[in-house]
Amino acid sequence: MSSSAKMTIDHGYFSSHREVMEDIARTGFWPTTYVSGQSPELPVHHHSYDIIGYVLEGSSYLLDENEQRVEISAGDRLNIPKGAWHAEGAVSEQVTYIVTVSEPIGLMQALMPLEPRGPMPDFGDLNINV
Repeated sequence: MSSSAKMTIDHGYFSSHREVMEDIARTGFWPTTYVSGQSPELPVHHHSYDIIGYVLEGSSYLLDENEQRVEISAGDRLNIPKGAWHAEGAVSEQVTYIVTVSEPIGLMQALMPLEPRGPMPDFGDLNINV
């Protein structure tokens, strides 16, 4: 997959739930809450849908297309266009997001990792289907 789409992170983009909801209304994307518990780093991959995420609580990091760490924390907005290479880093403590998708589809379908650059970790009893 060759794509010029790049993930971007707007640090300190919002400071209130109201600002997040106003931004979601402007985008027209479909929101849901996603709570990421402790999990291993994922291999860099891409998705079939445009995704915008808002970090509500916690902190972690993402990997960009060059597998470089980009720290994220509460107040950050994640812009992940269709085809943009990226990955969620290892999560040591819970991170809560509002994840929005450009199409009205199931969240796990939207987050399905495509063409991972390595093996997917074993999520064991977490009931995550990838």
